[in-house]
Amino acid sequence: MSDSISRRKVLARIGSVGASALLGTKLSSANQGAGDPAGAIIVAGQPVELAVSFVTPQTLRLSVLPVPQDGHTLPIEDDLVLVSRQSPKPKLTMRSVEKAREIPWGNYRVTVSSDPLGVSVSGRDGKIIQHLDVAMDNGQVSFSCGDHPIFGFGEGGHEFDRRGATDSMKHGQYDPELAVIGARMPIPLLVGANEWALFFHQPFGTFDLTGKVGRFDPAAAQGPAPLDIFMILADSPSAIYKEYAFLTGFPHMPPIWALGYQQSHRTLASREEVMGEVKTFREKKLPCDLFIYLGTGFCPSGWNTGHGSFTFNERAFPDPKEMIKEMHDAHFKIAVHVVIQQKDLHGSVHDTGAAASSDEDVAKYWATHLDVFQMGMDGWWPDEGDWLNPTACLVRNRMYWEGPQMDRANMRPYALHRNGNAGMQRYGWLWSGDIDSTWETLAAQVQVGINTSLSGMPFWGTDTGGFVTTPELTGELYARWFQFSSFCPLFRSHGRTWKLRLPWGWNSGDYGPKELGGYRGKAGLPDPKELHNPEVEPICRKFLDLRYRLLPYLYTAVREAHDTGMPIMRALWLHYPDDAAAVGRSDEYLWGRDFLVAPVTEKGASSRKLYLPRGTWYDFWTENKLEGGAEVDRQVDLATLPLFVRAGAIIPTGPVKQYTTEKMDEPVTLTIYPGVDSEFELYEDDGLTFDFEKGQSTRIRFAWNDRERQLSMSLAQGSHLMGQGSREFLVRMASEKAQHKVNFTGKPTSIRL
Repeated sequence: MSDSISRRKVLARIGSVGASALLGTKLSSANQGAGDPAGAIIVAGQPVELAVSFVTPQTLRLSVLPVPQDGHTLPIEDDLVLVSRQSPKPKLTMRSVEKAREIPWGNYRVTVSSDPLGVSVSGRDGKIIQHLDVAMDNGQVSFSCGDHPIFGFGEGGHEFDRRGATDSMKHGQYDPELAVIGARMPIPLLVGANEWALFFHQPFGTFDLTGKVGRFDPAAAQGPAPLDIFMILADSPSAIYKEYAFLTGFPHMPPIWALGYQQSHRTLASREEVMGEVKTFREKKLPCDLFIYLGTGFCPSGWNTGHGSFTFNERAFPDPKEMIKEMHDAHFKIAVHVVIQQKDLHGSVHDTGAAASSDEDVAKYWATHLDVFQMGMDGWWPDEGDWLNPTACLVRNRMYWEGPQMDRANMRPYALHRNGNAGMQRYGWLWSGDIDSTWETLAAQVQVGINTSLSGMPFWGTDTGGFVTTPELTGELYARWFQFSSFCPLFRSHGRTWKLRLPWGWNSGDYGPKELGGYRGKAGLPDPKELHNPEVEPICRKFLDLRYRLLPYLYTAVREAHDTGMPIMRALWLHYPDDAAAVGRSDEYLWGRDFLVAPVTEKGASSRKLYLPRGTWYDFWTENKLEGGAEVDRQVDLATLPLFVRAGAIIPTGPVKQYTTEKMDEPVTLTIYPGVDSEFELYEDDGLTFDFEKGQSTRIRFAWNDRERQLSMSLAQGSHLMGQGSREFLVRMASEKAQHKVNFTGKPTSIRL
């Protein structure tokens, strides 16, 4: 059985297994049972057991478990966050105060102390890398923040370096941060830029990172709650994310159409308006893969009849089955907005009998979706639910992954969520909430996206243009936001005055419905003069075309995320951890390994200052060469987003498609950016099914020898060519016009340029 097949089967079982099956959920103890409390380790007035486990050669687990009078430690709650697998037995357990003990752990040494209670880890040189101390009086945990930035903590909150702030880790949409930062989805993962990470699995609590010593106050109603903390130590940033994914799950492999452009809608006038858009996108040859429809309840006339309804609105969808068919025939996917009414969620879509009788059991809740789903719906947009606890959020995330597979077992699902929990990367996508249409918000979202990715959640994006329309919304702001979104994993346009969120909407003279009430004070309409702006549509077309041309590169990065836990939208720190200027940069990021993206977030900008890390770089648009390790002032017009490609990159680009699965005869072009030797492995599969788990995929390895100017091609070990027996590539060198055809049959071949 392949690793990916095994992984999906394991994930499908989470929730149907007991707590003892989760990764170390119930820690075994060599001295479990009733005993003499004299000399016991006491935390917050309660005897506890300290357990230290070595989960992997890079990950240590520290658990502090209350011991009731019967002597049996209370188990760690099954909250679905950890992936189900057999866990190692604790290397050490303590219930009584004793001398500090030292344990070898690979390249590290671990010192465990019972008074004070804590764990320190040092390297071969004896220098302490990280420590955890548990206060005996109240269970507060302290740890070193050090002098380097700290990343992670999920979506929203204090940006970019998390030091200097306190955070109660409450999820949902909270003013005043929502307007600019967006919704908060906390993930208690702290990642130190000096290559350590702490994952506070349980319980949730408040973090204080205002000093060099960080503090965590567990949220416990009575007495000490079980503490469950993972410490990751690694020699590279990428190793940290592989370890975190090992604990909480590797990111799912989405359908390829989820990487295409997604057009959202609000108030719908009629069937003619709905189907007119289908026609307009295709006639204008503006690439688009997915239409998303808001529900009635948040607008006068959405896809359904009201809040929580699964009945189509006859005004806009008088014949929904036929309309869905027509959209599918035009190669559009469809997703609809759904609003949860339940105050809690639990269980699994596989529940039956009495377990599935509760309105809050997801088996019963998923059943309410079936009529719409079986009519041909392709995806879901789950909204609301800010009141759900973190576990219930994850139950909901999982429902939209497992539920569709009950009917379409071999089709990859899609759901765009408003909230979630650690582990949601296994199931769905996330967007940043109801943010304002302002320049300040656009700038903030760059940082939010980077930190969300650094929190183990790679599938993220924003409402392009901002959700709440303000007078700041102009064609210029929308164009700049559209450029940024084209280099986010989620590429979706959505917001009030929704017709201004159409690629051609800025030259139509029509706002769409003027929805302004019920929101923050900045809400307001754009200047009417902006409704006749001919510059926006060509810019949208340019970046739509570029997104679709780069699909071979992007889809390969998505597969890398699925295999390794590395995000798609990457802080410069991930590849330049020894470059202090790169580590601290929060207004630019890497797109996969090879692109550097510097969004323009300043009104009226004619230039963009950015930092290029060490090495040689190429301006993507001009293919001019620049040396890194320095600040660059890139001149820009409204149609230009500064993009740079590192020397050594091998960038695959395809033809412009109108939808991601369109069959094209044109070959993939490989552009070599010379300067250093390098490799790239192009990944392809059918983009829709789980057949890739059975080996139905292609990995082609390209190796560039810079001195010889030679490109070699071969199939990766165990791979095979899908479909036809050969592949044609066009190969070119950056800054050179010549193109060379290569017919690759699967046998190793090479070409000199």
